Amino acid sequence: MTTPPSFGAFVAASAAAGRLVVQPRMGFGDPGLMRSGLARTRAATAHTAGTLTVDSYTRVGDLAAARAAVADGARLNGYPIAAHSARTTRAVLDHLHGADFPVQVRHGSARPEAIVRALTAAGLDATEGGPVSYCLPYGRTPLRESVAAWVRACDLLVTGARPGATPHLESFGGCLLGQLCPPSLLVATSVLECLFFVRHGLRSVSLSYAQQTHPGQDEEALRALDRLAAEFLPAGVDRHVVLYTYMGVHPRTERGATRLLEASARLAVRAGAGRLIVKTAAEAHRIPTVDENVRALETAAAAAALAGAPAAPVDAADSEVYQEARALVEAVLGLHPDLSRALPAAFERGLLDVPFCLHPDNPGRSLGFIDPAGRLRWARTGAMPLRADTAADAAPLTAAGLLTALHHVADRYDGGEAGADRRAVHHARQAADPLTV
Repeated sequence: MTTPPSFGAFVAASAAAGRLVVQPRMGFGDPGLMRSGLARTRAATAHTAGTLTVDSYTRVGDLAAARAAVADGARLNGYPIAAHSARTTRAVLDHLHGADFPVQVRHGSARPEAIVRALTAAGLDATEGGPVSYCLPYGRTPLRESVAAWVRACDLLVTGARPGATPHLESFGGCLLGQLCPPSLLVATSVLECLFFVRHGLRSVSLSYAQQTHPGQDEEALRALDRLAAEFLPAGVDRHVVLYTYMGVHPRTERGATRLLEASARLAVRAGAGRLIVKTAAEAHRIPTVDENVRALETAAAAAALAGAPAAPVDAADSEVYQEARALVEAVLGLHPDLSRALPAAFERGLLDVPFCLHPDNPGRSLGFIDPAGRLRWARTGAMPLRADTAADAAPLTAAGLLTALHHVADRYDGGEAGADRRAVHHARQAADPLTV
């Protein structure tokens, strides 16, 4: 019997060969177009993994609407894997999915059981998400319900896998809200979610981190993530780190978006990440086409190849990100040995607190800010076991300041031109109506 393809083994072999795996966030409702997107991804001049990104109806569990859209031939913003039959999805994957081209299902669901059932029925065993990271930013599902749903999802992924397969689950924890969240919380959440996955049967995981505002701080975060994974995950668990190209407000110019993508590829290589989730030059304007996704993959691969070998690992013991993230992880693990109980309790007590997150179960007492050097720091920490930066008191965050912070990365990579235009429009509106912010 042929051994089923393993997502984790593919990334590990690629890393051993010195090749960064690049992956799109591509998803289309039409099976023919989805197959074409996968085929083009596989044929790209890059070392790629494939993606089936799920549509919004399926993400929120409205399977009736997803099925109706499929029946009507309506255009969807992703692949409705739970609305299509397993036979249809297997046809999409036929002669594409394999040991040299693994495919991951990406979704965004706090209750992912139907998605996991559908992907395993189609012969897939790699997906991503998490009980915290796919709950707090995406809706109002109670955190305890999300945690219980993810316990069931882990079991479904493990028991539904083909004989000999090694299911893979990636934490989305490093991407909480995408921006203005100091890296230590992103790192800690990713570590905690992967520990949750492992305690519920997974033996292959990946830990995510989204590129933020300062390249040096990002490198510290990626190295801290890798080190903490080694310290907290059991020996023998297959793992790698995955970096996301910046998830916040994207540059509006093609030149700026390309520069940002290339910077993320160099960061991934420099810090030893095994995989990079790319974004396209169209992100600020619309859903990207297949051509635009392929162009982004090839641009990232070329930048990674030119970056050379990864930098030699450094001792992260004194890294601020490492120390803060470790304090958060230990605080949560100290609440209860069962993370299904510890994670909700951590948010109830404020030991975890996501800035700018409006979910009812998030305490909402923390606040991040960008310091003059461009690093993300804590202005307020609430009840988290961290110290706030007193420099934040000198410049309290206003609506205008928040707008500037949100566009910090986009303005830098656009070269300032787009930011100057945006600020001019903003100031003109304020002059016309002082209450406009």
